Amino acid sequence: MAIRIKDKWHQSRRNRPTSKSLRDSAGALAFIGWRVALDKAQNLNREGFRYDSDIERVGVISEFVAFEIQVADRLSYEFLDDDERTLFINALGQRFADHMQENLSDLGGPRNYRDAFVALLNERLGDYASLTFEDGEPGFDFLRYLGAKVLGVLGEDQTNRWVMDQIVTIDAPELAEKIHKSVLNLLAAPAQDAD
Repeated sequence: MAIRIKDKWHQSRRNRPTSKSLRDSAGALAFIGWRVALDKAQNLNREGFRYDSDIERVGVISEFVAFEIQVADRLSYEFLDDDERTLFINALGQRFADHMQENLSDLGGPRNYRDAFVALLNERLGDYASLTFEDGEPGFDFLRYLGAKVLGVLGEDQTNRWVMDQIVTIDAPELAEKIHKSVLNLLAAPAQDAD
């Protein structure tokens, strides 16, 4: 199932265009990335892979989000200097953490979910840093790492043992493509930051 992604800032005569900050762009990309990650997690279920609990579904979404952040980081290198890139990726991670906190609070009740999620992101981003990313696309080892992490969440039983193939050949390339398009559309125009 395809989801509609709006990844360009609205420009009309009615609404005067305003310059968007890197934080604005990070917030927009986090919203897009969250929707795409959720759709891909649901797609796994539609493809016959099994979740034993909502915790597993959230674990898969977390892995997709970490992948998306790393793709955005690698792509933003082309548009942003080091300080801007740090600001953008930190704001992106914080917005994803907001989404995770909000959704898990609805699912499991109020408590701090943010710290564990940020720790997972930091660990995954460190691991992805050594993997191949060339010509705007993740390499096979990059895709395989995501597949291995999703398999680790779901468990290697008779139903889920093929999830790695699904991730490497279909889902991860589609995730990367959607994030790539959105990063280009959101960052190609110069951004202004009030900080």
